[in-house]
Amino acid sequence: MLREPEARDGGAKPTIPVQDRVTPAPNLKPNPAPGPTATPRAAATATLETPAKPRRRWLRPVLFALLPVALVAGGYEYVTGGRIMSTDNAYVQADMVGIATDVSGIVKEIAVHENQVVKAGDVLFRLDDQPYRLSLARAEAQIGIVRNDLSALRASYRDMQAQIEQAQSDLAFYNTDLDRQRQLASSNFASRATFDVSRHNVQTAELRISSLKQRLAGIAASLNGDPDAPVEQHPRFKDAVAARDEMARQLSHTTVLAPMAGVVTKVPSLQVGQYLSSASAAFSLVATDHVWIDASPKETELTHVRPGQPVAISVDTYPGVEWNGTVDSVSPASGASFSLLPAQNTSGNWVKVVQRIPMRIRIDTPADQTADRPPLRVGMSVTVGVDTNHARGVPEFLTGLFGASHV
Repeated sequence: MLREPEARDGGAKPTIPVQDRVTPAPNLKPNPAPGPTATPRAAATATLETPAKPRRRWLRPVLFALLPVALVAGGYEYVTGGRIMSTDNAYVQADMVGIATDVSGIVKEIAVHENQVVKAGDVLFRLDDQPYRLSLARAEAQIGIVRNDLSALRASYRDMQAQIEQAQSDLAFYNTDLDRQRQLASSNFASRATFDVSRHNVQTAELRISSLKQRLAGIAASLNGDPDAPVEQHPRFKDAVAARDEMARQLSHTTVLAPMAGVVTKVPSLQVGQYLSSASAAFSLVATDHVWIDASPKETELTHVRPGQPVAISVDTYPGVEWNGTVDSVSPASGASFSLLPAQNTSGNWVKVVQRIPMRIRIDTPADQTADRPPLRVGMSVTVGVDTNHARGVPEFLTGLFGASHV
């Protein structure tokens, strides 16, 4: 209940009814804008009171309109795509050979250095050839000895023929004398002793002729059955010539030549004065004129790959440079089939693993273009794209979308 203030002069003040009183309006002040000194709560209140910007009403319809267009474009790309089979599981390969020789000896000279480019027929290293030169001279001397022996046998053969003719002439004389002594003995004009001497001479002549003929046959056999044949056709002479040629071959192999064009590696493993055994590799030679690509795509990627299809080759080392190639061949078995311990999938815990099939790609870039390109080195990582000339098509699209039916 409100009380009226008393009058200062002590007099009575008139009474005003409550319903007739006027309540003064409160002193309202506008809220100041949030400034640097405003509290965080005040700033948040001011932010909420800021009117929102009108949204772009065309964004949502455009997005809904582009969605089917993107689906159609993606489906068309999938259906018409799949022509290129690409894999990055591919590496550069080339012929590699360990340089060795079939003769032993001490290394006399090394004519190349590490990573040197050589041509076919260039000298790589030499062995000490003095022992082989002496062996060659001995073999050539043996040819002369065989020639002289065969000439002596031919002379002995002719001499033996003359002795046989003389023995046959003596036999004829002794037979005539024996007949005469037999007639004289039958008439008692000659003694029995004289007849026996004549008969002994005939028997001796016959034995001599038989012996000479056997010796003549032995000489003829030594002359290969044909005493009149040239010495060069005799087996002993041919054997001596072959021995001489073998010594000459070994002598020539003391100088080791490059079997093909390429780059020599691991040359420091061979030193002058080192004894190199026959068939021991001295260092390696990597070919530069026969390079190919070995790729191992998945078995599911080889559905339409055939030998003869064109291939685009790009090497990780040289981005932006492309080589042309051709599918040369596809392996008849997976790479795991050639391992020393092939996987045995007969156990109950079998997990299907996609296999990889080796594939060889021939590089077909012309020589005039290859000269302007960087070198390909063995082991470089390569990405290949095989143009199979086969798109997926609608059936494959539907099969991939809904799955293949298995009966």
